[in-house]
Amino acid sequence: MSETWDRLQTTMRELGIEPKKSLGQNFLISDAVINKIIQAAKETRPDFLLEIGPGPGALTFFLRNLSENFQLIELDRQFAQHWRDQNLKVIEADALQIDWQDFLSQTGVRSLVSNLPYQISSSLVIDRCLDENPLDFMILMFQKEVAQRIRARPQDELYGMLSVVAQTFWKMATVSDVGNRDFFPPPKIASRVLSFEKKPSPVADRRAYFKFVKAAFAHPRKLMVSNLEERQAITKARAIEIMLSFGLSEKTRAGQLTVQQFVDFFHKLS
Repeated sequence: MSETWDRLQTTMRELGIEPKKSLGQNFLISDAVINKIIQAAKETRPDFLLEIGPGPGALTFFLRNLSENFQLIELDRQFAQHWRDQNLKVIEADALQIDWQDFLSQTGVRSLVSNLPYQISSSLVIDRCLDENPLDFMILMFQKEVAQRIRARPQDELYGMLSVVAQTFWKMATVSDVGNRDFFPPPKIASRVLSFEKKPSPVADRRAYFKFVKAAFAHPRKLMVSNLEERQAITKARAIEIMLSFGLSEKTRAGQLTVQQFVDFFHKLS
């Protein structure tokens, strides 16, 4: 087995723990995948480094050496105390419920790394897209289908609100595919690690833009102009006028527009 597997067994034995299904705990045990994640994190040259959900520390074992300013967010009380005992700064909380301003106000290059619980992955990405002073880099684990959705292109059946919002604010790349046997216990689904690099924001009001994109995809099978009329307090005539100005049919659906067209459409509305 791997060196990570050996360290995991030792940690679980010392703490007397098993993975908690209620917290979505699947512990990464692949040395090859871990090496790719750590290399990607190292290349960001972080002045401030944050890890969400360190658990028994498959990534923490290496990440703690990449920045003197290293912090953890851990919901599991036992793991949180385990890392405090090793003199690491730990916030014991749900990453979706805390105030991120302390992290976002850090100086220098700010990076986030996480083997995310699947149930929070999409919400975390959306939240970080809406930050006015976003992190510089993120390296995140996803259920493979969610990763595909994030990077999907127009006309793709997976292309939707998450795709458009993420691609508006981040440049992304695949770090590694991850099989179910790369975890303990093995999940039933495959995973993928993506890297995110901050892009200059093309819109001044991120939250208004998100509201607009969400409205456009409210009912994916309906025409985009109908969705906007229903959700955005804009007349259908005005929505059609903008659509036609882009050389698009009034019968266009949201899934047919490129990210740049969404940005341009939003500016026209503004």
